[in-house]
Amino acid sequence: MKLSDFKFNLPEKLIAQYPTEPRDRCRLMVLHRDTQKIEERIFRDIAEYLEEGDSLVVNETKVFPARLIGTKDKTDAEVEIFLLRELEKDLWEVLVKPARKVRVGNKLSVGGELTCDVIDNTVSGGRVVRFHYDGDFYEIVERLGKTPLPPYIEREAEDKDRDWYQTVYARVRGAVAAPTAGLHFSKELLDELQGKGVKLVRTLLHVGLGTFRPVMVEDLSRHKMDSEYYEISEEAAEAINESKRTGKKVVAVGTSVVRTLETSVTSEGWVKPGRGWTDKFIYPPYDFKVVNALVTNFHLPASTLLMMVCAFGGYDFVMKAYRKAIREKYRFFSYGDAMLIL
Repeated sequence: MKLSDFKFNLPEKLIAQYPTEPRDRCRLMVLHRDTQKIEERIFRDIAEYLEEGDSLVVNETKVFPARLIGTKDKTDAEVEIFLLRELEKDLWEVLVKPARKVRVGNKLSVGGELTCDVIDNTVSGGRVVRFHYDGDFYEIVERLGKTPLPPYIEREAEDKDRDWYQTVYARVRGAVAAPTAGLHFSKELLDELQGKGVKLVRTLLHVGLGTFRPVMVEDLSRHKMDSEYYEISEEAAEAINESKRTGKKVVAVGTSVVRTLETSVTSEGWVKPGRGWTDKFIYPPYDFKVVNALVTNFHLPASTLLMMVCAFGGYDFVMKAYRKAIREKYRFFSYGDAMLIL
């Protein structure tokens, strides 16, 4: 398939700028692959589709306020510094804006508490910087940084976004973008699911900005994903494999979980524990070895996320559902509505 196969016209008014409250009351579109039936529910109804022994696999990465506003030395010009990943202690890959005015050798300052030296350029147009500070780096960033809302949310981050743009089960700091399919789960809904015997299985993938990076080539085999760090514990692997052995569902909450599980799988289809970096790009056709149900959001046209969903749900069926979502005015992207594919 080609990039152009995944393009469609999306009315701008359907891009959600704020989340539904309570978070488990958003709309839910349920796609049944075996019958090609589409149901329209609310998210809390997802409990009706899961049963004892199923593994609900979540990504426990935690978003940190990675967007810093600083000034450039000598000119005091305002510069945005977006933290992407720590390469080694105090050495970071970042994006800067406006990029054309930030060169190797410049010094940037944030709030008088953080300074950094720009020491290199990256192949993707970012910068490598070394930070200097007194105290705890992340404590300073928590105070000075802003929630890194996606570019299609066209407003400044508000205080409430620190809670809204975070799953209720987030535990391990490291993401600069939320695993947004998980934003719909409330603590009460998770308690209900676990009460009926559904296993909450925690994995980890630190979502990076590459999740928003556009595909620039028509031939999808030439697109390269950014690498993202993942972990699967022995406990998580065993829980998922037990669901597979007993014929129960392995429900991936979001595309980041799918990439994690499909990266760490044996030739026989069993999940193995481990940690590392994955740049796995899933697009049609693809033979899924672990996941047999998927919770996801409604994604950007021509995005790698939409391509994965089409690989899982079937291109024609998923695109039919997207056309229905547009007609029925579902809300799209990170703060939007949800889809369950069975």
